[in-house]
Amino acid sequence: MATFVERIVGAAKISTGTYEEVEADESATAQAVAVVVLSSVAGGIGLGEGVGGLIAGVVGGVVGWLVWSYLTYWIGTKWLAEPGTRASASELLRAIGFATAPGLLRVIGIVPGIRDPVFLVTAIWSLVAVVVAVRQALDFSSTLRAVGVCALGWLIQAVVFVLIVRLLGAGA
Repeated sequence: MATFVERIVGAAKISTGTYEEVEADESATAQAVAVVVLSSVAGGIGLGEGVGGLIAGVVGGVVGWLVWSYLTYWIGTKWLAEPGTRASASELLRAIGFATAPGLLRVIGIVPGIRDPVFLVTAIWSLVAVVVAVRQALDFSSTLRAVGVCALGWLIQAVVFVLIVRLLGAGA
């Protein structure tokens, strides 16, 4: 079994083996939470919007992860399931949580002039990681199906994230 850091690196490298490992390891849920929180903190620091922005980013990141994971579970097991789809909500939570690992690099967005490119690259990187995580966790044979499931879930969670950030007054 890999260490926490090895799992973060494997998730960032988009290693299917890492996603299979965290999906199967029920004790990795706390680690997945930690990756989401650390990624959210890194994003908050990278945005440089002070303590309010940091808190809003962490709350929004955790809530967004929970919403997206449960939506992905529901969409992937009820609407777009394949005959071999077998998964639990906690398996998706762990896999998607680790897929936020590229967001740890958002902390370097604090460097003047590179915030937007860093956030764009890490967002795309994380989306690719989530597609792979979902494909592995839902036992899909089709990456396109995983893309569809992720796109639907992401759109809904993005709306929730924006609402939370606005309710907490960040970026105002």
